[in-house]
Amino acid sequence: MNEPAIKIEGLRFSYGREEVLRGVDLEVPAGSIFGFLGPNGSGKTTTIKILLGLLKPGAGACRIGGLDSQKDVMAVRRSVGYMAEDQQMFGWMRVGQIIRWVGSFYPGWDQKFVEELVDLLELPSDARVKNLSKGQNSRLALLLALGHRPKIVILDDPTLGLDPIARKDFLRYVIGLLQSNGVTVFFSSHLLYEIEPVADYVAILNDGVIIKAAKTDELRQSVKKILLRGAGDIEPGGVGGILDVARMRESIAVTIEDYNQMKREAIEKTSRCAIVDEVDLNLDEIFEAYVIGNRGQKVKV
Repeated sequence: MNEPAIKIEGLRFSYGREEVLRGVDLEVPAGSIFGFLGPNGSGKTTTIKILLGLLKPGAGACRIGGLDSQKDVMAVRRSVGYMAEDQQMFGWMRVGQIIRWVGSFYPGWDQKFVEELVDLLELPSDARVKNLSKGQNSRLALLLALGHRPKIVILDDPTLGLDPIARKDFLRYVIGLLQSNGVTVFFSSHLLYEIEPVADYVAILNDGVIIKAAKTDELRQSVKKILLRGAGDIEPGGVGGILDVARMRESIAVTIEDYNQMKREAIEKTSRCAIVDEVDLNLDEIFEAYVIGNRGQKVKV
């Protein structure tokens, strides 16, 4: 069995009295594009900083590319590509200058590959960084994260601040460059629609813990919204796996995970209602059900 590219066990972290991570466990398969999802403030960036040795956890352990993120800090930083959210660079430098400067820190910097990336990403070598558009700035940050040919790349909300067209353009470059080279991509974002088309796996971080981790396709197949009509009521705790219950005009919508025939029959029996439709959900709707779904309030049909 292949070693996971990233393995996190029992990770805890607090800012003073505020506990941000409360026991995070996660494995990222090698070669995957892994969507790390969560609302703003859920602890995504904190997790990434611990992975890179920028923060020290209160408890737990992280291994990235087989390296301990706390004991092998410099080796991790040399071997992993990292693009921070809203990454800041020296504006007075020209594009070619900052590429050479960053490259001087990496023994494995591949200048020929970088020159190819400059052309592919359509970056003006003589332009000053401060004069680049936001899209160009993001592509430059991506280039700087890839120049040493890392096998693992961490992208922390890389499209933050970009307009929709620039986001799509950036993701096109990411997928084209990284999937074709077998690179593991750990992609943190709160924009679900940009993760869904590209991620092989997703994990949802909420309130300091991973509440769901699965293959993207399997998650979409297993979570369904069912519509019921009748004269009964729905008790969210009455059937296992109910994530959300809400009224929709004359029907009640129930979002449920691991949906199957047995659960269908159990819902109809306990609610005394008939299921009139089953609806597939996109990743955004599934995420919403896990994070803010109604699991405790009885709803009458």
